[in-house]
Amino acid sequence: MKRRPRGPGRPDPTRGTEAEYVSPRRFEGITTLVTGAGSGIGRATARRLAADGAAVACLDIVDEALEAVVAEIAEATAAAPEWAPGGRGLAIHCDVTDEASVAAAVDTATEALGPATAVCNVAGIGRFAHTVDQSLEGWDKMLAVNLTGTFLITRATLPALLEHGGSITNVVSTAGVMGQAYAAAYAASKGGVGMLTKALAVEYVDKGVRVNGVAPGGVATPLVWEFGFPDEADPKQIERMMSPMGFCTPSEVASAIAFLASDEAGYISGSILSIDGALSA
Repeated sequence: MKRRPRGPGRPDPTRGTEAEYVSPRRFEGITTLVTGAGSGIGRATARRLAADGAAVACLDIVDEALEAVVAEIAEATAAAPEWAPGGRGLAIHCDVTDEASVAAAVDTATEALGPATAVCNVAGIGRFAHTVDQSLEGWDKMLAVNLTGTFLITRATLPALLEHGGSITNVVSTAGVMGQAYAAAYAASKGGVGMLTKALAVEYVDKGVRVNGVAPGGVATPLVWEFGFPDEADPKQIERMMSPMGFCTPSEVASAIAFLASDEAGYISGSILSIDGALSA
């Protein structure tokens, strides 16, 4: 069915109902690790990897959300027909900005599930502000979660990846590949994630570790409503951030992450895949 064009941010009536998904079993017997797994893209990614057979270490700072996603994975696995592999999830509290917390979480995941060979850095925060009003505290927190958190998880999981081979997939953003007003801190953090992705890909290109990123535009998640446009924001600048296709769904981003993390993408490294309805084209 052909989709009709939409105005910026408007819902698409053809979305919201997921097509029947048949797992290719591509993560069966594999341990994966997902940060920010309690909600949004992280939750969708954890569920998708589990549906493909993975044992998923689900990391987040919100324990209640973690328990909920692990319960969802268990329920989906129990209800799956015979053609679906049996994935599972493990809830692990982790503050990605804290070096000790990251080390403890990775150790817990490895001890319980085995070494992760597909690492997905999804945890992130965002907020819009006029740059002249951007607080140093907000700037520091944005970089700590989005960029430093990605680095700390990557550094902690690299020894196992180097030993066993595998992949790292980072969530960048359109704000990390193109200019956006009112997003100096967010764009700087996500631009850093993008270049970290490319630097790691080059460094480990001959060592069995692939590193890629996805760059979503607007995604219908709780995070997007937390951004909040500042007072007197220019409507033209706001419109510039939105595709006529509207927002994508978390599961659409999760599908791309699952592909890049899998052996099907075995010759892809150093790429940042845009998922933005041609916004950055």
